[in-house]
Amino acid sequence: LMYKAKTILLLLLTVFVMNAKEYRISSSSTLSSALLTIQPGDTITIINGTYSNWAIAFYATGTSSAKILLRAETVGGVILSGTSSLDIGGQYLVVDGLTFTNGYPASGSSVVEFRRSSSSLSSYCRLTNTSIIDYSIPDSSIDSKWVSLYGYHNRVDHCYLKGKRNLGTTLVVWLDSLANYHQIDSNYFGLRPVLGVNGGETIRVGTSDWSMFNSYTTVENNLFEECNGEIETISNKSCHNTYRYNTFVSCQGTLTLRHGNFASVYGNFFFANHKPNSGGIRIIGEDHQVYNNYISGCSGSSLKSALTIMNGIPNSVLSGYFQVKRALVAFNTLVDNLYNFNVGAFGDTTVSLPPLDCTIANNIVSGTSGPLILFNTQPLNMTWQGNIIYGATTGFSSFPANNYNVNPLFTTADANGVIHISAASPAINKSIGTYGTILTDIDGESRDSLKDIGCDEYSVLSPKIKPMKASEVGPRSPVTSINTSDNIVEKGFKVYQNYPNPFNPSTVIKYSIPQNGKVVVRVFNSLGKEVRELVNKEQNAGEYNVRFSADGLSSGVYYYSVKCGEHTGYNKMLLVK
Repeated sequence: LMYKAKTILLLLLTVFVMNAKEYRISSSSTLSSALLTIQPGDTITIINGTYSNWAIAFYATGTSSAKILLRAETVGGVILSGTSSLDIGGQYLVVDGLTFTNGYPASGSSVVEFRRSSSSLSSYCRLTNTSIIDYSIPDSSIDSKWVSLYGYHNRVDHCYLKGKRNLGTTLVVWLDSLANYHQIDSNYFGLRPVLGVNGGETIRVGTSDWSMFNSYTTVENNLFEECNGEIETISNKSCHNTYRYNTFVSCQGTLTLRHGNFASVYGNFFFANHKPNSGGIRIIGEDHQVYNNYISGCSGSSLKSALTIMNGIPNSVLSGYFQVKRALVAFNTLVDNLYNFNVGAFGDTTVSLPPLDCTIANNIVSGTSGPLILFNTQPLNMTWQGNIIYGATTGFSSFPANNYNVNPLFTTADANGVIHISAASPAINKSIGTYGTILTDIDGESRDSLKDIGCDEYSVLSPKIKPMKASEVGPRSPVTSINTSDNIVEKGFKVYQNYPNPFNPSTVIKYSIPQNGKVVVRVFNSLGKEVRELVNKEQNAGEYNVRFSADGLSSGVYYYSVKCGEHTGYNKMLLVK
């Protein structure tokens, strides 16, 4: 019976593909007509041209295997100007190749929204290859957004967003009581001039009033260049989000974990190029993990240091500052910054709770401007171990045991501007602690059992992961074809977020592998101790699901890793009993 059902499903999908239609349109009325008869697998192509004041309402329902596509005839060939906007309303919809310029959205609205109405949100939809350029309200004090992500499991990728000058976030994720699992990847976020007031973030994930709810949004492989709107280039305002493999160039701001807990920040490159007010990462809240990041050339001070760990407010309201608790800051490299670590920042009579139970381990902090570690407030029970701190006054009244005040012996910067440890570096094999969930370095190379200090595990091999370049992100040609996959990343190695999450008593872990090979899937607890081995066998290239049952385990955060050949990926999940 199962075989028969699969055969029938395959036949139905084949019929969808064979009968897929293309509708060529050039107006709101022809779009409306197409949507009356549109079917899963069909494509709507907007004929190249300039269209003014067109409020595109793309309302339809596709399927996971037969999406509905709205595309430009050629990428960049459809120009939307004036007050043009786009609503993506439905399920399994893809919008590809549009350009918004020479205009601006209405006050308080967005250029692109992933919803049909406040009660009808979108899911499994995608915006790709789309540009929004200088599409700003002339009065900079008037609020508007460029991309508003509502709903669940949506994706924004390979887009170009540059020149926002008025109040309002460039791209914002809106929350409700359900986790949304959005993906924001491979985009170019260009110049955003200094706004002068709060409200100029490039990306914001959540809001203060929803900050204790889970989002599980992933922001990865993006390039941020001169995103100077305000202190928060990225503002995290929800729980369980991941920021990885992004590159920040000359940004006068920081990746700020402003509200919410359990964020993962790893594998990011920060090249601040000594721009004024440039910073790295700012930590507020509980149970964040910040590791394998490269931060260089920051000239910001105070809250805009290379790595800032804030003080908190007693009994803080949601819009305030929660105490930093149990943060892990490990295997990062900080080099040539004006201010490196700023611990207990913003300390006064109201923001008075120092960081509590945090671990600072196996980082390299090297520079000529001291102190390298600035203590505004003395933290409570902060563990320092395995760090190399060198080049200026350290900031410690008594240098802590199990840390090193030695020259890390870097190489000169490579073609990507990254300084690595040399073959003679004292960082090699000298980390302290296991940290079993940190399996790779910033270059994508596997870490061995004796991990090196800093973001870089010494290797003579060419890095697998490099800083993003403008040529590698943003729109690409040709435009999406009928029935194309909605996720370019799926064609390679990928470890997906488990579902459901949080879970009890079991959950499904999904991953894809690009070639045949031995696959090992393991689960670790929050201390890095392995608790389950789920897979250890040869598998063919493709996508796989494995169920993890948490029988006998206590509530808390767990991590899972997937290794196949040279690829290793991992993610975190929450067991709630």
